Amino acid sequence: MRALQIASTGMMAQQTNVEVISNNIANMSTTGFKRRRAEFQDLLYQNMRRVGSQSSENGSILPAGAQIGLGVKTAAIYRIGEQGSLSQTDNRFDLAIRGNGFFQVQLPSGETAYTRDGTFGLSAEGQIVTAEGFPVLPAVTIPAAAVDVTINAAGEVLAKLDGQTAPQNVGQIQTAIFANEGGLEAVGDNMLLATPASGQAQLAAAGQPGHGQIMQGFIETSNVNVVQEITQLITAQRAYEMNSKVITAGDEMLSTLSRMR
Repeated sequence: MRALQIASTGMMAQQTNVEVISNNIANMSTTGFKRRRAEFQDLLYQNMRRVGSQSSENGSILPAGAQIGLGVKTAAIYRIGEQGSLSQTDNRFDLAIRGNGFFQVQLPSGETAYTRDGTFGLSAEGQIVTAEGFPVLPAVTIPAAAVDVTINAAGEVLAKLDGQTAPQNVGQIQTAIFANEGGLEAVGDNMLLATPASGQAQLAAAGQPGHGQIMQGFIETSNVNVVQEITQLITAQRAYEMNSKVITAGDEMLSTLSRMR
């Protein structure tokens, strides 16, 4: 009986759906997190009567066939790049991007990673780094004599030195955009890596065409909508239960057949 196998694929698909939703809910407070959405596709079909074939009686074309579906499979898990809300922190090294783009971060392996998490601080050498201590690229070092630091919407880092009136430009924060943001590979710690699917990073100063502006003293919160996620969780749970009932019904039908024998 095919129903048992078909329903099992449905249960596995809904299990994946619940896992994706649970990850979204778990990261509802994660800075810069982008929610995910599972997408599914139907499996191959078994032709019991091929559509468009000729009738054996008079040679006419059949207007409809008879195809039995064999279940469902997970096609992809998409990252939804919708802008999260901006939360004011009053920390002068917290940055958020309003619009498209990612901050660049140098990993210990030497690779360049990309993130929307702008929770930054200073290293012992005065360099702007992430919460994990990874340098932000291009490297920007704040002079030890600086009494105030301003980062404008274009990403220019302006340091006001003790005894000076005019601020000094000590660096420029660039943002990266991609032709296909969904092709970036998540590696944890709010970091993403470029892949052949994402294309090469296109770098420019913040505020340039296609690049968002930088907001100093803000961070971008997760774009998870809790009400929407709970609704989808209930829907996935009900779909899982219905597939389990199909398996129960199929088992009872097989049991009836065995008793008839």
